Amino acid sequence: MRRNQYESALLINAVLEDQQIESVIQKVKDTIEANGGTIKNIQKWGRKRLAYMINKNKVGYYTFFRFEAQSDIVAKLERIYKLEESIIRFLNIKLGKDAIEYLEAHSTDYVDDKVEVIEAQPEELLPEEVLPEEKNENEN
Repeated sequence: MRRNQYESALLINAVLEDQQIESVIQKVKDTIEANGGTIKNIQKWGRKRLAYMINKNKVGYYTFFRFEAQSDIVAKLERIYKLEESIIRFLNIKLGKDAIEYLEAHSTDYVDDKVEVIEAQPEELLPEEVLPEEKNENEN
């Protein structure tokens, strides 16, 4: 069977503690490696404010995996993503030739222990917003 390169984007519930988030990331990594895949890159973007609420969450922890594996791994990963309650959303993409060339030219490979985690400040995550409707009610 032919090996393809994939990118998997995960949005993990940011309410979890860092150890719990790391265990979810490790579980995905172990699943990829157990099914004959090789991880090329792991990017941990950290906690970010969501553009809109997803399952009553305003903040999510973004993680991206780039890996090479056989095509049957996608179904196994998606099953794990659906069963894992801490994963809010996910997206798996098969990378084309042009995308692979672009990523190799414009990014550096991350070694798992050298991944730079970008953490947002708490005040950036949950700003005090007042909706126009609520603002009018509070003024009266």
